[in-house]
Amino acid sequence: MSERELTAWAKRVVAQLRAQKVRLVLAESCTGGLAAALLARIPGVSEFLCGSAVVYQVETKARWLRVSRRLLRDPGPVSREVAAAMATGALEATPHADIAAAVTGHLGPGAPPEQDGLVFVAFAARELRKRPTVAVQKIELSLEADDRKCKPSRRRLRRQESAAVHLLEWILINLRKTSGK
Repeated sequence: MSERELTAWAKRVVAQLRAQKVRLVLAESCTGGLAAALLARIPGVSEFLCGSAVVYQVETKARWLRVSRRLLRDPGPVSREVAAAMATGALEATPHADIAAAVTGHLGPGAPPEQDGLVFVAFAARELRKRPTVAVQKIELSLEADDRKCKPSRRRLRRQESAAVHLLEWILINLRKTSGK
């Protein structure tokens, strides 16, 4: 994915955050903070981006975001449940944020075959006097023919970019649902 395409996704998200006057917090695992870095390229984003937690390790997910250790064991860190808990945990830890988004996955190399390229993205919105509402999407990133020819490190970077874009897209989809547009 080109830098121009990555930046275009970030600009769309920032424009929607600005239009709706909403503040976002992120929790990123497999992307290593890439979505936040893309958003941070856009001037004026500090008004809408509260921050991002890069929670790469299981222990960090548990301590920083209070993801249940039971969930981290079963179904495990690459799951719908953990993605939802990460988004909810980021929202709870950031009282001035209106929404949160999270990503967790296994991008290889060395991923178990059933988890290779598996990613979950979550979106949580604060509700008045209620628990946040959470929406989660499962994504299976396949290897394109040209990806198979790349070095493993380059394949991983491409998958990280793809996962970050899926997260930004999921934020947009859910923001538009909340605005009715």
